[in-house]
Amino acid sequence: MNTKNLVLMALLIGIGTALYVVIPGFVQGMKPDFILTMMFIGILLFPTLKETFLLGLSAGVLSGLFTTFPAGFLPNIIDKSVTAFVFLAIVLVLKKLTTNMVVTTISVGIGTLISGTIFLSVALFAMGTDVGAPFLILFSSVVLPAVAFNAGAFIVIYPIIQKLVKRSNFKTSLSNA
Repeated sequence: MNTKNLVLMALLIGIGTALYVVIPGFVQGMKPDFILTMMFIGILLFPTLKETFLLGLSAGVLSGLFTTFPAGFLPNIIDKSVTAFVFLAIVLVLKKLTTNMVVTTISVGIGTLISGTIFLSVALFAMGTDVGAPFLILFSSVVLPAVAFNAGAFIVIYPIIQKLVKRSNFKTSLSNA
């Protein structure tokens, strides 16, 4: 693993964390997840098992530390770790299409949908967290808007990162494209 690539992954997760912290929570403390968006960008740049493991685990721990959802630490770690590898599988299956912005944006939307579903399932059913709202209400009022929000954020952020990475000496999937 290249040290420069580790630094770039840390910067992505750090920026995502800073944005996650300043976005206020809504509907039972849940909020759109910039850490997730940056994790997806990191996986697109470095689509390997080791990098995906690091991105998923660090994103999960940081999301868990700063969550406003009751008892959300463990569900965040489980959610981000599982979602990272599912997203990696999507990226590897669609390898030839990941240069297309529409395909990658749809992939980010699907990844966010998977992440939200896993998080709510673990938090509500496995952990037994009672937040006063059932799964379907939380799913429709938080997860679905988060899908749109994360896809929109991805559309804005990813081209900027693509340009910066192409101008640098980073060894990413973009430098091979």
